[in-house]
Amino acid sequence: MNVELEILLATAVSIGFVHTVLGPDHYIPFIMLAKASKWSKSKTIFITLLSGVAHVLSSVVVGLIGVALGIAVHKLSFFESVRGNIAGYLLIAFGLAYTIYGIRKSHKAKIHSHSHFHSDGQTHLHEHNHSKSDHLHLHNDAKADKIKFWAVFAVFIFGPCEPLIPILMYPAAKSSIAWTILVVIVFGVITISTMLAIVMLSLKGIDLLPISKLEKHIDVIAGVIILLSGLMMQFFGM
Repeated sequence: MNVELEILLATAVSIGFVHTVLGPDHYIPFIMLAKASKWSKSKTIFITLLSGVAHVLSSVVVGLIGVALGIAVHKLSFFESVRGNIAGYLLIAFGLAYTIYGIRKSHKAKIHSHSHFHSDGQTHLHEHNHSKSDHLHLHNDAKADKIKFWAVFAVFIFGPCEPLIPILMYPAAKSSIAWTILVVIVFGVITISTMLAIVMLSLKGIDLLPISKLEKHIDVIAGVIILLSGLMMQFFGM
């Protein structure tokens, strides 16, 4: 194998791994949503995988267009930074909206008690919450799940793989399209595999923690953590 290609492939592996691990937005939304929404293992893997593919492919398409049209790499880097800003603000907006949703959900599930006084002098307490019927509750949960998925998917469509185009695709394209395809595949596989590994291992770890008392506030917690990950991504470059 050509030494230059070996270097590019090694770089693709290292960058794919490091940029995923150092970017909490790559896995925190899936961890928190899977835990809060009680997604199955297969559903969590599918949504993470689909979002990861969209994340990588969006930058690949931009890079291929740039290579084909001979657009300067610094112009594409600027375009990718704009996409990154959009993704960051989308994640912040989603985290904030989900936090508000969680607060409202927790309030509706809260048990309230009322005293009832009878003409014979007896008194009894009546407890209830403001949750709706089980059927409507399941319907609302299914609708909320769809909104969560599309919100996260939109973030990952806009979210660029910043190092992919300038560090990997353009140098590879100077040699051949085959090199470019190979480097992109290696980078994509490492990035998505790392996302999946972190998400699944983190969920296993969370299941071992004594957090049963926090379950009723899990949506609020998920929203706050997603919001924080968006803020870290947008304002701290993580």
